[in-house]
Amino acid sequence: MSYADRFFAMLPITWLDMTALLLFVVAWAGYQWYADYGAAGRPRLAHEMDRYTREWLACMITRDNRMVDVNVLRNLTRSSQFFASTTMLILGALIALMGYAEKAASVVAELPFTLRVTERVWEFKIVVLLVTFVYAFFKFTWSIRQFGFSAILVGSTGKPAGDLAPFAVHVERAATIVSFANRNFNQGLRAYYFGVAALCWFLHPVLMIVVTFAVIYVLHQREFRSQTLELLRRQ
Repeated sequence: MSYADRFFAMLPITWLDMTALLLFVVAWAGYQWYADYGAAGRPRLAHEMDRYTREWLACMITRDNRMVDVNVLRNLTRSSQFFASTTMLILGALIALMGYAEKAASVVAELPFTLRVTERVWEFKIVVLLVTFVYAFFKFTWSIRQFGFSAILVGSTGKPAGDLAPFAVHVERAATIVSFANRNFNQGLRAYYFGVAALCWFLHPVLMIVVTFAVIYVLHQREFRSQTLELLRRQ
């Protein structure tokens, strides 16, 4: 008996469920690569925000009092902290739900257009949600640390004597780390969107497929075609 046969014997999951899960993983990974690395030539929110970040830090060099810059980084960090703490609450709730898998599965099975599944399959679906939000937690916490590193770089910036050219490398370094922090925050936030698609798996695998592509459409519209992007690109 092959490994796949042993897996399906242990976990009686249907091919429709497996198809929905594979599409979910491939669609998430594919969109994330496209949005963060594969669409370099297209206007996008992340690229525009990186440009404004460099402008902000270039202005920071000229200021004697940099409390404004510290407050900007503090607000950015608070967003990551909020989602990191919220993710911990979600993970705790999902772990608690593991103990009531059989009861929860029977309740959901009574809803219209849902499929009745075994307790083992229900637990597997909870594990998928756990992995999704664990991924989000690591992204948010790494974003927090990177914003902290950026704050240190702002604090270590000396006062220019007139010529700003020697600070160009320092500004670029700080802007790159802020960009990394923003990217990790965005990736953690995307996990929440795809978590909605994973949640739909509890109702029906076809619904999970539909919502997965709906999430990609919404994310693409916001990151590549939104009015916010148009305003940021105006000169």
